[in-house]
Amino acid sequence: MLPVVFKGETLEADFRIDMLVESEIIIELKAVELLLPVHDAQLLTYMKLAEKKLGFLINFNVPKLVDGFKRKVLNF
Repeated sequence: MLPVVFKGETLEADFRIDMLVESEIIIELKAVELLLPVHDAQLLTYMKLAEKKLGFLINFNVPKLVDGFKRKVLNF
């Protein structure tokens, strides 16, 4: 879980990252027909809040798994 801090105060809401690899890479897992912009926004939000530069969005509902990978990089 990732605590949400807004204007110096920790809110009661938490974000649930699917996987965090080596404390550096956020992995968001999906099993949907089509990845939508909201899925990209979710990953980017997690990356910004956790101050991580690299994230992967993986959709398992594809014939070849390689077609379900999206890589996101933030420049800090």
